[in-house]
Amino acid sequence: MQTLDIMLPHYGDTALMQAAVTSVLDQTDKDWRLTVVDDGREEGVPEWFAALGDSRVRYQRNEQNLGITRNFRKCVELVESTHFTMLGSDDLLLPTYVETIRAAVEAEPDAAIYQPGVEVIDEHGNASTTLGDEVKRRLYAPKNDGRRLVLSGEPLAANLLGGNWLYFPSICWRTDAVRAVNFREDLSVIQDLALIIELVRRGEKLVVDPAPAFRYRRHSGSLSSAEAVTGARFGEAVRFFHEIADELDRHGWPKAARSARRHLSMRLHALTMLPGALRQRRSKTIRTLLGYALSTSQR
Repeated sequence: MQTLDIMLPHYGDTALMQAAVTSVLDQTDKDWRLTVVDDGREEGVPEWFAALGDSRVRYQRNEQNLGITRNFRKCVELVESTHFTMLGSDDLLLPTYVETIRAAVEAEPDAAIYQPGVEVIDEHGNASTTLGDEVKRRLYAPKNDGRRLVLSGEPLAANLLGGNWLYFPSICWRTDAVRAVNFREDLSVIQDLALIIELVRRGEKLVVDPAPAFRYRRHSGSLSSAEAVTGARFGEAVRFFHEIADELDRHGWPKAARSARRHLSMRLHALTMLPGALRQRRSKTIRTLLGYALSTSQR
């Protein structure tokens, strides 16, 4: 593997972004290149990067706000290496992240997606256990004895469409595979799953390395959390699931298509959002969430 490109599409909290950058600087394997694409306008950020004085760190600020998916696509365009990671600006790499990814790529060079072990933290950086993460780990994530797993084909697609247990910002991607598909501009919170399913449909493989290498932050300020509270996330998700189900039927993967139409984990997620909507007395949101939780026929 060449130098690992770490792409950081930034918008939001400056302090959390700086912590993410520091976690890159602290890597045991120094063969990386960080590119920050700033979609915000926070004061002092360009100056902070200039003061780092590290030639491996590149910073640019968008002239106009692109939005999350278009900024993802811009990051993909800027990748120079064979492999890259799309680091979230509020997440953290553990010091061995690059080392772990390099070993996984060298062991399985033909894969397109590499998922390392992930620790979940809260807004304050403390270890966190959420219902959603426990469901991911216990019901959907594959069981292993500490060795790397290589997954592919319809069983993987069906598994992920039933419950997406991957952590998008922690994933390392093979650049040519992603560029052949890229992120869909019509999606804002489920574009990572859409990309992964299309890669799997095209015959690409996923490598799961259980070695902890990443810290994923769960907090209420994220775009996906905000859209989940209003129910907007689920409308996009249902549209995607029905669309991909039809495509997978045509592809000859009926099991994966059935899993997409059931979208069980998404419906369970909608149910878990109901208490918050009830507390806030959002009657419209309550009806929307119940509709998505109890029905698989919406299009």
